[in-house]
Amino acid sequence: MTRPTRRTLLGAALATPFLARHGWAQAKWPNGPLRWVVAYAAGGAADTVARNVGARVSDIIGQQVIIDNRTGGNSLVAETAVMQAPRDGMTFLVDAANQITNEFLIKDIPFNYEKTWIPVTRLADFPQVLAVKADLPAKTLKDYIEMAKAKPGTIGFGTPPAAGMAHMAGEQLQKLAGIKLIHAPYRGGADAARDIGAGAIDSVIITTSSIRPPLASGKCRILAVTSARRVPVYPDVPTIAESGFPGFDMNDWNGLFAATGVPLEIVARMREICAEAIMDAKVKERLDPSGAILVADTPADFKKWLDGQRALLGKLIKDANIKLE
Repeated sequence: MTRPTRRTLLGAALATPFLARHGWAQAKWPNGPLRWVVAYAAGGAADTVARNVGARVSDIIGQQVIIDNRTGGNSLVAETAVMQAPRDGMTFLVDAANQITNEFLIKDIPFNYEKTWIPVTRLADFPQVLAVKADLPAKTLKDYIEMAKAKPGTIGFGTPPAAGMAHMAGEQLQKLAGIKLIHAPYRGGADAARDIGAGAIDSVIITTSSIRPPLASGKCRILAVTSARRVPVYPDVPTIAESGFPGFDMNDWNGLFAATGVPLEIVARMREICAEAIMDAKVKERLDPSGAILVADTPADFKKWLDGQRALLGKLIKDANIKLE
């Protein structure tokens, strides 16, 4: 059986005509289960947030939120699935940085992300850490940078995956600090954590959740976090921003999107429901150990944030000549 190409899949999605808007205020919405198509594998940080927030959304609306994991193609598989669904506000996309970076990394995408997707709300940020193996002499970010300057192109840093937000954070640090590191892409954070724990790589940039196993066993040290502010799970760890690089803020994240054509009234209502779910104490309690920082911004604020990230990451990808590996 011939496997459809990315262009074939996306072409079919774009060919699907928009449904006419219904008088949603007069009809009951939602009138059945909602579907959140998650572009990432079950069990990961993005999926965990989607499932916990989605479960509370289910309670609020009295309808089930079905989590549908569709991995592959740098989120294009999940995006295509949502684009092919009716634009009736019953199907949403849980996506992340690929919404920004794909246009700079993949040449054959026959749609414009800014025109095709409506930002509903950012669900969560996932602060990342720069950690080094236990026997690397560097005790601080300053030490690490001095080592890299003394021996350019010899210190490795692993991230999950190539062209992900961790990779972007590493490239931004190299740019600002004037250093040259060796990048090693991994399939996932658990793989990178395993190798830093085994001493197989000098350093990693992974989420606060992924670093926990090797950190707990004393196999690595955290030098800094990539977020603008210190994170609650590691309050004594300084940020890169406060360690000599003001303004540095490179979290991983995920958010909820609707395909263009979904009534804006439903988009606004979905955001309100998500905000109520995110503010629930039990949701926060379940997600705090993972290090996720829950957000729930408005569609307008989410769009403004995405625009800023698009400008920053687009330039970074071009300047660093970042490619998908």
